[in-house]
Amino acid sequence: MTVELISVGTEILLGNIVNTNAAYLAEKIAILGLSCYHQSAVGDNEERLEDAIRLALSRSDIVILSGGLGPTKDDLTKEVTAKVFGRELYEDAHTKERIQSYFDQTGLKKEITPNNWKQALVPEGAIVVDNHNGTAPGLILEGEGKTAILLPGPPNEIKPMFERDIAPYLNRLQPEGIYSTMVKVCSIGESKAETMVADLMEEQTNPTLAPYAKTGEVHFRVTAKAADEETAGKLMEPMLQELKKRFGNYIFTMDENVTMEESIVDLLKEKQMTVTTAESCTGGLLSGRILNVPGASAVYKEGYITYSNEAKEKLLGVSDETLETYGAVSYETAREMAAGAARSAGADVALAVTGIAGPDGGTKEKPVGLVYIGCFVKGKVRAEEFHFTGNRSKNRDYAVIKALTLLREELLEK
Repeated sequence: MTVELISVGTEILLGNIVNTNAAYLAEKIAILGLSCYHQSAVGDNEERLEDAIRLALSRSDIVILSGGLGPTKDDLTKEVTAKVFGRELYEDAHTKERIQSYFDQTGLKKEITPNNWKQALVPEGAIVVDNHNGTAPGLILEGEGKTAILLPGPPNEIKPMFERDIAPYLNRLQPEGIYSTMVKVCSIGESKAETMVADLMEEQTNPTLAPYAKTGEVHFRVTAKAADEETAGKLMEPMLQELKKRFGNYIFTMDENVTMEESIVDLLKEKQMTVTTAESCTGGLLSGRILNVPGASAVYKEGYITYSNEAKEKLLGVSDETLETYGAVSYETAREMAAGAARSAGADVALAVTGIAGPDGGTKEKPVGLVYIGCFVKGKVRAEEFHFTGNRSKNRDYAVIKALTLLREELLEK
């Protein structure tokens, strides 16, 4: 079956927001084995939105619309789609009750305005999909061999709704379901990782193997087509075992929803170790990644942002002699920052980052993109030198993922 994506919102056309929903949905429907030949974005205009929906339905089996389900007058997706399908709107008591409950739970009861109840109106015959993270429900309209799926625009609403309800719905529409497992690899480059599985990719039939390059990581998706999940699992198992054999500890998770930082927090908990961070050029990005993990407070107590030399000396005990001789951006300073952070925080483990993120500050000897990362684990200190190429944001992001990767390598040795 073919799926077409329509992203609704004038703010997308004006460039006020980045259309991450389209990228997310495109990847997810591809994983489900569905074909997507067209994507479009349309503003909050009734006539143009109607034209876009009718065109999409004329050439695709399923149309997924994101955005335009809010309470304001310019939120037209539901109304226009109902018109295209020839359906009237009615007030859904279940949805109204959920909206009321949402306002009650968030303490916004007094702020309910009449237009909020607009979101409780649904097209006749529609399947209502509960929104567990907002007030606008998702909707599925079926008719004459065509389907329209309406999803809310906020990413923190559309993603859990798709995973929970829409993906299973789409899978059920196919004679055979598409099931997959993600194998995430770190500490190894994309080219080498792909070379290590070249023979598997050449011989693949069912299941299939596909690599995806991420920042500092390589992901392999193993996908099988089968009548049910259990059968698909049996088809995928030999491939998964082969990947485990070839990559070993390079694999940090086989759960699509687990991030590098989550795997590290779990590793620290398993080893009953605490961690701290000392950051210069990353300015809190590293600690932020760790603290984004639920339950990170069990292993992370405090951290340090030491942008100046004075802060490195005062908070981390980096010696004046080291800073004078080698400079703030150096192998020696990174080592002392890591050891000093562990000592000051009383932590078992410490990560330290110092570098030149740019766009200014580089020299011939120490160019923009030069970063040193120090890692302290139970008395042992390791430091590495990295050279990143890109803008300031990219250099900082790469520094964070390399620091996490370095920490994982050291923890596995303990």
